[in-house]
Amino acid sequence: MGSVGDEKILHTCLVNITLDESTIGQYSADVEHERQVAIFDILDCNSFCVIGKAEGPYCLHLSIRENRLVFDISLEDQTAVTQFILSLSPFRRIIKDYFLMCESYFDAIKSAPRSRIEAMDMGRRGLHNEGSQILIDRLEGKINVDFDTARRLFTLICALHWKG
Repeated sequence: MGSVGDEKILHTCLVNITLDESTIGQYSADVEHERQVAIFDILDCNSFCVIGKAEGPYCLHLSIRENRLVFDISLEDQTAVTQFILSLSPFRRIIKDYFLMCESYFDAIKSAPRSRIEAMDMGRRGLHNEGSQILIDRLEGKINVDFDTARRLFTLICALHWKG
């Protein structure tokens, strides 16, 4: 255990993730696959530490309400731990750009030359990294996540945000 100021940091992880089905739009098979892979990868290996709250492991329910990103965090027995609500404003441009790039990338992998696909993939990963860093910054002082966990959570945030 470490500490930040007077608050205790409890090192633990996520063991369950759900997305608000009422928020999720219809997806292409590619986007649905990305969402499933992100959840699988997060649950396989993650670093998710809620600062100053009950020790986990945790369950996370992600949703969007009134244009805000909602993190509902509970224990495995469904005991509520906390809820964090973040403005989507800092994510809007990056999510829009990321999905435009993903659409172009998925179209390109069908027929474009390898060099173009690789360049588009680098651009897609760059946008994904930028979104992940924004998430880490927005969660600062509330939840500590490592960069890999933030990347996968950003994928899920995009899945919630994107209405197809």
